[in-house]
Amino acid sequence: MKSCVLMAYVPDTASMIKVAAAGNRINEADIKWIVSPYDEYALEEAIRFKEAKGAPVTVLTYGPERAQQGLRECLARGADAAVHVKGGEGTFGDALAIAKVLAAAVRKTGPFDIIFAGVKGVGSDNALVGAMVAELLDMPHVTGVVKLEIGDGSLTAHREIEGGTEVVTAPLPCVVTAQKGLNEPRYPSLKGIMAAKKVAIQAFAPADLGLDEGALAGAGATCRWKTLALPPAKSGGVILKGEEDPAAAARELARLLREQAKAI
Repeated sequence: MKSCVLMAYVPDTASMIKVAAAGNRINEADIKWIVSPYDEYALEEAIRFKEAKGAPVTVLTYGPERAQQGLRECLARGADAAVHVKGGEGTFGDALAIAKVLAAAVRKTGPFDIIFAGVKGVGSDNALVGAMVAELLDMPHVTGVVKLEIGDGSLTAHREIEGGTEVVTAPLPCVVTAQKGLNEPRYPSLKGIMAAKKVAIQAFAPADLGLDEGALAGAGATCRWKTLALPPAKSGGVILKGEEDPAAAARELARLLREQAKAI
C-alpha cells in the first residue's frame, strides 16, 4: 500500500500581513513560510499509517521554489519521497486550477491507496481542493476527519458534525482531508533533518503533466483575486462609569446599543 500527502506551503499564521502594492496579493517581504497546519495533521496520519502497515509516504506540492523547503520538512518528519510541481503564482486561490495540477501529478506518480490532505489550506481557506482532487481522480472522499481506521481495502472515518459525530466507511483508494483533532503532529528529528537533505525531490512543470498553466491562470481561470484589503482599524471603546448613578449608566448603555450599535 502507498499513500500520498498533498501539502501547501503557506505564510505563518503569526506573520504580520501587509498588502502588496498591486493590491491583490500580500507583501511577501519578511514573511515566514510553513507547512499548512491542517496538512501537518494529514502528514502525521500518513506517517502513522506507514508505521502500522509499512505504506511508504509521498508528499506532493504545487508552488514556487520556496515550497521545496516545506517538502524537506515533511521528509524530515518521516515521509519517504517528495514531488514538486513548480509554478502556482498565476493560479493562487483558484481551487479548481490547483486541484487539476495536483490530480495530474497524482496520476503521474501514483497509484496511491490513500491520498491525505488538510481540510483546508490557511493561504486561501476555501476547503475545496481535497474534494476536487478526489472528483477529478474519480475517487471517494471523506472530509474533515477527526478519527481514522484503515483496514484491508476500506477505511472508517469519523467526522464532527453539529450535535454529534458522523461515521463514514469508504473503499480504497480514497481521499481523506484531515481536521484538527485527528492526531498530534510530530516534530522533525535531527536524524530526520539530516536524512531529508539527501533525498532527491522529483520536480515537474505543469507542462510535463499535460497541462497549460497559462490557460489555467488565464481564460480558464475559475477564480481571480481582484482586491485584497486589511480589515478596518477598530475604534476605541466607550467606558460608562456607573458607580454614582447605575440607572443613568444603564439608560446610556441602552441608548448606545440602540442608536450607534443598532443591536437592539
